[in-house]
Amino acid sequence: MTKIDKTALVDPAARIGEGCSVGPYVVIGPQVSLGRDCRIGPHCVIHGKVTMGDGNTLISHAAIGGNPQDVSYGGEPTELVIGSGNTIREFVTLNRGTKKGGGVTRIGDNNLFMAYAHVAHDCHVKNRTIFANAATLAGHVEVGDEATIGAFSAVHQFCRVGDYAFVGGFSVITKDALPFVKVVGARSSAKLYGINTIGLKRKGFSAEAISSLKDAYRLLFKSDKLLKDAIHDLETSIGDRPEPEVRFLLDFIKSSERGIQR
Repeated sequence: MTKIDKTALVDPAARIGEGCSVGPYVVIGPQVSLGRDCRIGPHCVIHGKVTMGDGNTLISHAAIGGNPQDVSYGGEPTELVIGSGNTIREFVTLNRGTKKGGGVTRIGDNNLFMAYAHVAHDCHVKNRTIFANAATLAGHVEVGDEATIGAFSAVHQFCRVGDYAFVGGFSVITKDALPFVKVVGARSSAKLYGINTIGLKRKGFSAEAISSLKDAYRLLFKSDKLLKDAIHDLETSIGDRPEPEVRFLLDFIKSSERGIQR
């Protein structure tokens, strides 16, 4: 049975899935659609066009679907799409997209947004990521599967954070953060700290895959070669049957438009 607290303000046009629980003083607008078994804690606000999947948990005071914080936004209809199984803690803000950015901010499945995290307009966050307290994305950022963004860190607009990347706390990322790699620091002082070995082990990567990534990392970033020459040498050495993780890392580097955080 769906449970809606008597103090909650839920627009009659909103769609509330079976088994949802809506807590005290929650505000839900007319364009909101919640899947099954969502738990919306006290004082949360969900407004604008928001589509949410099943089994999401909002603890309290989260602001979901607010207007994009972009001076070009003129009230045009945009949306926020959230998958299933996400945990959204206190005072998290997730904004809708802008017309110029495609109109959609998209969140995947099973992500954890700790208190005060912020995802700005037109961001695309994939699955099973962790945003520590006050981690912040500017507009148009892409975050890959299983990435971790540390507390009080910020990612510049149009940057990418690769799959399984680890961004340390209090970092400011102004270029693409590599998949499988740890990066810590602010702007030009941000540094790479090697392959995210502990994280990859915890997530089931084989010893062979981790070893291959370490070898690739040493050639790309610890040798005296120019990056383009190191990429060429690595591609030559792996031949036609590379480890998929190494190929993924190379493709990420080659496709970067902003450059990579080094």
